[in-house]
This record gives sequence, C-alpha cells and structure tokens, in this order.
Amino acid sequence: MAKSPELEHPNKAFGWAARDTSGLLSPFNFSRRVTGEKDVTFKVLFCGICHSDLHMVKNEWGSSIYPLIPGHEIVGVVTEVGSKVQKFKVGDKVGVGCMVGACHSCDNCDNHLENYCPKMILTYSAKYYDGTITYGGYSDTMVSDEHFVVRIPDNLPLDAGAPLLCAGITVYSPLRFYGLDKPGMHVGVVGLGGLGHVAVKFAKAMGVKVTVISTSPNKKKEALEHLGADSFLVSKDQDQMQAAQGTMDGIIDTVSAQHPLLPLIGLLKTQGKLVMVGAPEKPLELPVFPLLMGRKLLGGSCIGGMKETQEMIDFAAKHNITADIEVIPIDYVNTAMERLLKTDVRYRFVIDIGNTLKSSN
Repeated sequence: MAKSPELEHPNKAFGWAARDTSGLLSPFNFSRRVTGEKDVTFKVLFCGICHSDLHMVKNEWGSSIYPLIPGHEIVGVVTEVGSKVQKFKVGDKVGVGCMVGACHSCDNCDNHLENYCPKMILTYSAKYYDGTITYGGYSDTMVSDEHFVVRIPDNLPLDAGAPLLCAGITVYSPLRFYGLDKPGMHVGVVGLGGLGHVAVKFAKAMGVKVTVISTSPNKKKEALEHLGADSFLVSKDQDQMQAAQGTMDGIIDTVSAQHPLLPLIGLLKTQGKLVMVGAPEKPLELPVFPLLMGRKLLGGSCIGGMKETQEMIDFAAKHNITADIEVIPIDYVNTAMERLLKTDVRYRFVIDIGNTLKSSN
C-alpha cells in the first residue's frame, strides 16, 4: 500500500496542489525527505509562475501526476545542509529551477548538459530516485541535491530573480550556444511575454542590437522605452516585415501559440539562425526552400545545464537583469492562472510564499 503524501517522508510540509485536470489549486499537506548527506534544505520565500505550470496543472502535456504541486522558479534561504555539502551553508540565498536530478554518467551530464540527460528528473510531477513523486515550489520548504541548487548573489532581489531560473536560462542558453551574443549582432525576439522580455534584457546586456517582433502594435512603447529594444516590428504588417528582410543574424522565438515560420525565416541574413524556445502544442508548418536558399538554420533549446544556469544568474546580477514581476499572495494563485491564460500579466507572476503561505493546521 502506497503511503499518503503526508506520511511518505519524515518532515511535514505544506503547499498548494492541483488534484485533477480542472487545475484548481488548494491547500495541501504533504512531506519532504530528511536532508541527505548531499542535500540542501531551504525555506521557500518566492516562487515564480511559469506558463508550463498552467499546462501541467491541467495535464495538457499528458505527463502530470496528481496531486501536483507546481513551481520551478524557487528561491529562498538555506535552513540545513547535509554532511557532504560543499557549496552551501545555512543562511545562504539559493534557488532551484526546472530539474532536481540526472544520471551523472551520460555524455550530456559529463558535458554539463544535465537538462538533456535522458534520465533528467523534473522539479515537480516526476519520479525521484527513491520512487516518490517530486513536488514543486508552491510550498513552504524545498529539499534538493546540492548539484541542482543555484547560489543567488546578494545584489539580485529574490522575488524578481526567481523567474530567471526558468525564463532566464531558457533564453540565455540559446543566445550563448548559437553565438548570438556578439556585440554588434542583430537579434530578433518574437513575443514579448515572460520569456521575451527577459530575452531582450539579456541580449542588450551582451551588446546585441535587438528588434522585438510582435503581433501587438500596442507593445511598441513598452519594448523600446521600458525594455530598451532598438526597434519593433509588427509581424502582421507586411510592409514592415518586407523592409526588415535579410537583416537579422538570429531570432529567438518565444511564442508557444500557432504561428507562421516563413515570415521569420525571411528576416534572417544568409546563415541566420531561427531558434525555438516556445513550445506550441501542435506541429508548425516548416517551409524548406527558404532554409536552403540562405543556408539558414532552424534550431531549438530547452533550459540549460547547472553550470550555465549559475553563470546566467551571475551575469544577471552583474548587469542588474531581473524579470518584471507582479507579486501575489498564494490565495490569488487560481486567479493568476486564469490571467496567465489570457496573457494578462507583465510579465511574470511571483508568489510571495514566505509571507502568505500559511498552513491551516
């Protein structure tokens, strides 16, 4: 007989969980494991709401395990470390992103690419090494192997820094890997949401010329004046798109809705790169001829390894890069999910776990 979540581990814990595909979150008593010799336990202070949390609470990707506690943009303060932990001590500011485990023996793991390990363990709704289910950051405490814990520099605010653990690394990694990080280059960012607004900030800090590509003309002022983009294209405006043909070294496409790729491929210079980081549910149509005629590349990228995630957080702290956030109490979380569905947020909700998550016990 499987133990109830409350009795599975020795340490009592409390969070908000979805129980079924309605996705409705409500208070939930569960338990966390004892701090192992290589584990870091921390009190959760803030947790960002990622678009994937919305998909997962409703099982839209078919992999959800209920009860489900979402949250993989988790930051807080260390309360206990295991006897063999070397990088962290009690009182340190830390974060955990999208993963909490990997095999540590495959080629990907050897190359600091745990995010591409076939046995990578997600921070929530996945099976951990001991067979128990992982629970995310909409909760009061977190326990993680130190390998998957990120140090948060003192000058990076915890609330606005939290979304970088998913949104930040999701855009930082492809900018670096695809070589779109050289000063003077011209990079397009498609979609100005949670991912897009952070992509603009990272690219600008790397010295790149940035053009935001959006379906919404009303985002122009925001993109140019607030986020510091160099130019703005309305993707539905054929004259604007035509005028920008062949001008970009690369494009980071953050859109997770159905959208045509042909106009974007047209914006690329010869040997330009279109990199997908959004995840549309249905396949997109890919016209091949335009790729052939300019030796163009269509690629993808998914978060980043732990070494690069730490590098990204340190870079963000150095250049004062944070997400633009709306801080909410935990009991607003279901309303926040509804608003996220309508993209009614600029640009990331962050739950104030430390001050608003209170156990009903």
